[in-house]
Amino acid sequence: MIFTCPVCGEPLRRLEKTCACPNGHSYDLAAEGYVHLLPPNRMHSKAPGDSKQMVASRRAFLQGGWYEPFSDKLNELAAECVPAPSPVILDAGCGEGYYTGRLREHLVSRGLAPRMFGFDISKSAVKAAAKKYGEIFFAVASMFEIPVQSGSADCVVNVFAPIVEDELNRVLRPGGFLILAVPGPRHLFGLKEILYDAPYENEHRETRYRGFRFQKRVAVPLEITLSDGDSIQNLFAMTPYYWKTPVEGSERLKNIKKLTTQIEFDFILYQKV
Repeated sequence: MIFTCPVCGEPLRRLEKTCACPNGHSYDLAAEGYVHLLPPNRMHSKAPGDSKQMVASRRAFLQGGWYEPFSDKLNELAAECVPAPSPVILDAGCGEGYYTGRLREHLVSRGLAPRMFGFDISKSAVKAAAKKYGEIFFAVASMFEIPVQSGSADCVVNVFAPIVEDELNRVLRPGGFLILAVPGPRHLFGLKEILYDAPYENEHRETRYRGFRFQKRVAVPLEITLSDGDSIQNLFAMTPYYWKTPVEGSERLKNIKKLTTQIEFDFILYQKV
């Protein structure tokens, strides 16, 4: 267990039905097996993060295999980085667990015995992740105050989640690796052509973070064609555009029967110095 008490910062120990720290703070394990480590005074809304609907849409879309090449590349990069035989891997902003679960399967297939953990601010996402991927321990937690022991992770994975460099650096061991996945310039451009009158490319930034040494950047550009309305709407609902798009753009998308769009992830590998 690498999670810590969000009140006092002491390590948590997993018991039969709770997680408890030496100072007597205790957190119930949900029926699905996850723990809620986001105190009420740090929640900026009643249900922060992705809604139940967004989580269901993301799971339905990802299980369709459309982003599987991105998951495969993430698995490949992580396998290059982690030490044998039992690396500690943290998925920071794990969502409903698709990338975490496939990464564990990949590492196990290579003869490793990874200790894997994930957290997300969305209770709905963590609940779905824990229910499907029982071999991974998940928590509801914030990226801005990660309840994880300092220097405990060999590798941290962050897929389209907020980047809080000091916290990501803190939880990694010296020499550990951080793998970021960010949208490439043309990611979902075909979708944006329908949603917006003036579609835009995503900004390409070469960012350096304190305490990390840049290793490499790997772009994975693809194109997909969705031929049913459910897949198109699921893709839309799992993106930030779902909340930002004018009504006119959303209505245009509802009338689309086929969508062809570029999809592009950039994976950026850093090592903690």
